[in-house]
Amino acid sequence: MHVPDGFINAPVSVAAGVVAAGAVAVSLRGARRELDERTAPLAGLVAAFIFAVQMLNFPVAAGTSGHLLGGALAAILVGPYTGVLCVSVVLLMQGILFADGGLTALGVNISVMGVVTVLIAYAVFRGLVTVLPRTRRSVTVAAFAGALLSVPGAAAAFTLLYAVGGTTDVAIGKVFTAMVGVHVLIGIGEALITAATVGAVIAVRPDLVHGARGLITPLQLRVGGELVDAPAAAAPAPAASGSTRKVWATGLVTALVLAGFVSFYASANPDGLEKVAADKGIDTKVEEHASADSPLADYAVKDVDDARLSGGLAGVIGVGGTVAVGTGIFWAVRRRRAEEPAAAEPSAV
Repeated sequence: MHVPDGFINAPVSVAAGVVAAGAVAVSLRGARRELDERTAPLAGLVAAFIFAVQMLNFPVAAGTSGHLLGGALAAILVGPYTGVLCVSVVLLMQGILFADGGLTALGVNISVMGVVTVLIAYAVFRGLVTVLPRTRRSVTVAAFAGALLSVPGAAAAFTLLYAVGGTTDVAIGKVFTAMVGVHVLIGIGEALITAATVGAVIAVRPDLVHGARGLITPLQLRVGGELVDAPAAAAPAPAASGSTRKVWATGLVTALVLAGFVSFYASANPDGLEKVAADKGIDTKVEEHASADSPLADYAVKDVDDARLSGGLAGVIGVGGTVAVGTGIFWAVRRRRAEEPAAAEPSAV
C-alpha cells in the first residue's frame, strides 16, 4: 500500500507529514518506556524482518497481490510506540533506497501504514487479551484479529485522505469499496503471518513479546493448606542473555533468507492499491520517484543482469541497512532513557 508521489496533493501531503512527524516524536518518547537492554536490538530486528516480509507479495485475487504492512506485528512484539518507529524506519529505507513509496508521500505512508495500523491493531489486541483467558493461545488469537482489522482500516484511512486531497476526480464511494474489499483479503494474509510469527516467538521466549508481558503467572507454593506467591528468589531465573542473542541471530538469518532468496518467488501482480488505482483511474497524475535512478530502485541492483541475483542482493542489502539503522535508533532511545534518571538526580552539595 505504498502511496507514490502524485496521488495526494501538496497541502494534504504536508498535513499528513505534520501528523506523521508528531506521531514519530510521541513514539520516540513512548519507546523509552518500552525498550530495555534486551528489546532494543530486537526492535531493530523486527524492522528488518518487516522489510523482508514486505518483499513477499502473495496473491489474493485475480491479478492482485498483497504484502505485510507490519504495524500489528511490530506493536505486539515490541510495543505500540516502538512499533510506529519500526514501520517508519522501513518506509524511510524503502523510499530513499528502493524508490518504493513517494518521498513527498512519506508522511501519508507513515500515517496510513504505520500509525493507523498500530492504533487499530493494538487497540483490538489489548481489548481481546483483556477478556480472553491468560494463555499463549489467547495472545496469538488476539494478534490475528488485530492484524486482520488493521489492514482494511489502513485502506479506509487512505481513501479518506484521497477524498480530501486526491489529484483526480473519481467516485470516492467506488474507491472505498474497492480498497476495503481487496484489503480485507490482504488482511487475512497479514493476520496469518502476524499470528504465526508472534506464536513462534512466544513458544521460545514469551518474555520478549511486549503483548505477552504478565502472561506467565507467578510460581505459587502451598503453605498451611493455602496457595501463596513464591518469593522472587524461588521463581525461575530469566533465560540467559545468550538465548536472546540466539533469538536475534535466528531472526536475522530468517529475514536474510526471505529477502535474499524467497522473495524471487513472490507474486509479480500489482498490490491492492496499485490495482485499485489502475482500475479506478486515481493514478493518472502519478509522478516519477525522486530516487528512480537509485542503484537499488525497484529492489534490483543496478548493472547486475541476473534477475535472481540482482533481487536477492537488493533484499540482503535492504535487510542489513534496516537492521543497522533501526538498531542504532533504538539503542539511542534506550540510552536516552538510561540517562534521564541520572540527570534528574540532584547534585551533591
